[in-house]
Amino acid sequence: MASFVALCAPSHGSQGSILSSSFSIRSGALCDVSLPLRSPKKVNLCVKAMGVVKFKGTQMREKQLTELIEKKVLEAKQVCEGDETSDECKVAWDEVEEVSQAKADLRRKMEKEDPLESYCQENPENEECRIYED
Repeated sequence: MASFVALCAPSHGSQGSILSSSFSIRSGALCDVSLPLRSPKKVNLCVKAMGVVKFKGTQMREKQLTELIEKKVLEAKQVCEGDETSDECKVAWDEVEEVSQAKADLRRKMEKEDPLESYCQENPENEECRIYED
């Protein structure tokens, strides 16, 4: 799903309007918020921003990694209660670091990767993935 934000301040009246959504374009979940403008001058402002497209599978992987990080942090704290300099404590925090790095790598990969490319690697016979030569 893609995050989308749009700001619009009309050129008339004393209040502007902000339309925003952190849900998805498909859901159409926009809310209207009134905002007082400080200047009686006419203002015309529109800002649009688009986030990274995330699919349910990607969101689930991110959520699983986040939960695993939280679990590993709790485990590391328990292991390190007695002696923070022990080898077991160091190993536990190394595990936290490795899972955190895996989540960061997933985010970086999703920013650079086109979802259609990964789909076509798995399903090269589909019509969307066919390459025609002239």
